[in-house]
Amino acid sequence: MTTSSLPSRGSGPGSDFVAVHDPPGPDLANDTPQHNPAPWAAYVSPVAPPLGCKVCGVTPTAPVTIRAHRGLVVIMRWCRADGPFCGFCGIALVREMTTATLRQGWWGVGSLIIGAPVALMSNLLAYRKLRRLQLAVPVPGTVRPRLGKPVLHRPSAYVALIPLTWAVVVITHLVLSAS
Repeated sequence: MTTSSLPSRGSGPGSDFVAVHDPPGPDLANDTPQHNPAPWAAYVSPVAPPLGCKVCGVTPTAPVTIRAHRGLVVIMRWCRADGPFCGFCGIALVREMTTATLRQGWWGVGSLIIGAPVALMSNLLAYRKLRRLQLAVPVPGTVRPRLGKPVLHRPSAYVALIPLTWAVVVITHLVLSAS
């Protein structure tokens, strides 16, 4: 005798109900617990082969995270690119995202104090790791990003001087007025 909220076969007003699958119930005649001979923990996944660059597919690569930060007056916005990158693609991305952080990352108090400096330091560490990689030969048929100018040769990187100058002036004024 089963107690179920589902209608049984051939009963009730819609007697056309047919169970597609009857799950096995407990074996009441045999009180021994059922043993799973191969638990999921016993399966070991194979080791993945080393990945190429996320952009162009070449090796050697470095597993780095490149960050950009945009400081808006009230809120902050983070962007990041994870992956294995070859030296060429990774440095191009570091240059692009660092310039974006220097241009847009300083326009809020939290961004000025925490956000932009954290993104810039993270990108500096990623840049150092990518610079140590050997030069890779590009894979035929793939498109590599433009390396572009170094960060300090880009005019938009100097937009960061505006809020930094403002912060120095405000801090200097606060220190001198407190004396």
